[in-house]
Amino acid sequence: MKNKIEETKEIKAVLIFEVIGRPPEHLVETLNDIIKKIDGEKGVSVKEKKVNEPVFMKDQKEFYTSFAEVEVEVEEVLYLAMLMFKYMPAHVEIISPELITLENNGWNEILNELIRRLHGYDEIARVVKIEKDILEKKLKGLVGEKGGEK
Repeated sequence: MKNKIEETKEIKAVLIFEVIGRPPEHLVETLNDIIKKIDGEKGVSVKEKKVNEPVFMKDQKEFYTSFAEVEVEVEEVLYLAMLMFKYMPAHVEIISPELITLENNGWNEILNELIRRLHGYDEIARVVKIEKDILEKKLKGLVGEKGGEK
């Protein structure tokens, strides 16, 4: 007896992207650029998109905010994970299939990509901290020179 669970690898999901900035035209252009890049990703196809008109932020009247809803179909869960890491949507909702099964190899690919990204972010954070410490020392030296301490 065959299992009635659909054995499809394709995954449909809705991704929501939010942007803040100005001028308002730039937000729409940025969201459209993100959608175009997503559609060009390996194993990913944009099925529907809706870019909302920018509006003033509630507490920051100098800045606008906008968001886009993007329905994608990916060939496998790894490609969905890659979209999360690369484009960092504000929200993701998997539409189908109802049940996603993943073999060890699939988990290995996703977890190794996560580790690779985390190591990259950690390296950037370390470099920024070292640069910050150097700048602080230089600033203290400059303040000390101007204050007549040297």
